[in-house]
Amino acid sequence: MNPIAAATTSADPDRPPSANRAAELTRPLCVDLDGTLVKSDTFYDSICLLMRSHPSSILSLPFWVARGGKARAKAEVARRVSLDVVHLPYNQAVLHFLTQEHRQGRPIYLTTGADHSLADRVARHTGLFTGVVASDGTTNMIGKHKLAGLRKLFPEFDYIGNAPPDLPALVSSQKAYVANPTLSLRLALKARKIPIQRNFEDQAPLPRTLLKAIRMHQWAKNVLLFLPLLLSHKLTGSSFATAVAAFFSFSFIASANYIVNDLLDIESDRHHPRKRFRPFAAGDLTAVTGALMAILLAGASCALLPFLPAAFSLWLLFYVVATSAYSFYLKRVPLVDVLMLSGLYTLRMLAGGAATNTPISPWLSSFAIFLFLSLAMVKRFSELVSLRERGVTQSHGRGYLVSDLDQIRSFATASATAAVVVFSLYISRPDVDVLYRHSGRLWLIVPFMLFWLYRVLLLASRGEMNEDPVIFAIRDRVSLAIGACIAILAAFATL
Repeated sequence: MNPIAAATTSADPDRPPSANRAAELTRPLCVDLDGTLVKSDTFYDSICLLMRSHPSSILSLPFWVARGGKARAKAEVARRVSLDVVHLPYNQAVLHFLTQEHRQGRPIYLTTGADHSLADRVARHTGLFTGVVASDGTTNMIGKHKLAGLRKLFPEFDYIGNAPPDLPALVSSQKAYVANPTLSLRLALKARKIPIQRNFEDQAPLPRTLLKAIRMHQWAKNVLLFLPLLLSHKLTGSSFATAVAAFFSFSFIASANYIVNDLLDIESDRHHPRKRFRPFAAGDLTAVTGALMAILLAGASCALLPFLPAAFSLWLLFYVVATSAYSFYLKRVPLVDVLMLSGLYTLRMLAGGAATNTPISPWLSSFAIFLFLSLAMVKRFSELVSLRERGVTQSHGRGYLVSDLDQIRSFATASATAAVVVFSLYISRPDVDVLYRHSGRLWLIVPFMLFWLYRVLLLASRGEMNEDPVIFAIRDRVSLAIGACIAILAAFATL
């Protein structure tokens, strides 16, 4: 859908414009692309797409820059990958303004440092621009180069920009407009006493966006690190403190991984009805900001490692390798992706056991594998149900088809049942009496587990499971009540 289709104008076409307005309508309006018309930076978005589709090509990036500067690099990247201009995160306030000006016959030019091939596609898609001034593989059309290009074409012009490289054009324009301007640009314009005609704001609040990017709610999954210690019945103050340090170390590196995964998925996320609102896909945070955040989070995780056993560091390293393989390739391989997801849940428990020197029972590992495999299957099943409702036959960036729905549901049901069977066999063992004085009472947990697992499957079949089942569980009142009942029953069996 054209992003400007819904834009309207309050101008009265039957009312003759004033003399000043008539002169303004003949003066070209020049619009920057990255950060202005589009909230993100298309060059860095293209690099993310290049890393996803042609990861080996990233090694050539420094050579392209060395041989022909950034303009050459932009041309080479644009030749290898093609951003979907339909789903770019357009600044709706800018689009609305450009639509008004276009309807009144004003010449509008897209003037950008992006490569000409990408700028041309954006211009054709929007249908608003009289012409395009862009990088050509030789000249990087930003800063003074852009100003020189504009002066060759127009005796005077108005300009819309957002960052310091736009400063020369803004200073030389008749009227200066800004869109989500950076602080440094604001200060520079104020120092030069350049009046800003209008600020086109279209951006989410930064603090909330940063928290959304690191997905702090996903840290709930890392509570699994505490599980080996709690089930060992050997909880002490020092062991709990160690588990807390392990929790934060794991959570920081997990958030770094989420950011990297979002950057790699930036193109496919823009095609998803919910994921397109993620900070990087929506253009509320740039890819450069994301890379810096990932580095800082990884550094914070490593800063805690000296206080933790070496075995935990090895599991954390294994987690990083596994999630990197998942992000770059394995998530697109059917069935392997869900096996990886279930394995990563189990890995959390192994890391928690290593942090507190608590052995992991084979029964616990078996139970976790089947349980989390079921939940991973439910997640994929829910995504396919959503696609079916939208009339789509294949998931974008995944290897599943809507026709796989019945098979995925059977896998999820079988895995859920297997998890309950493993739990039942475990509590039937005589050595369980060592940990639980009344181990027979643990059987009361079984119906609660069956109810919760089958309820999740039922909600997914109805299309009411719109998120990760684990995240659903910590937000769903029924799930929280069932969890509380299971905890009470476990304590009841211990006393």
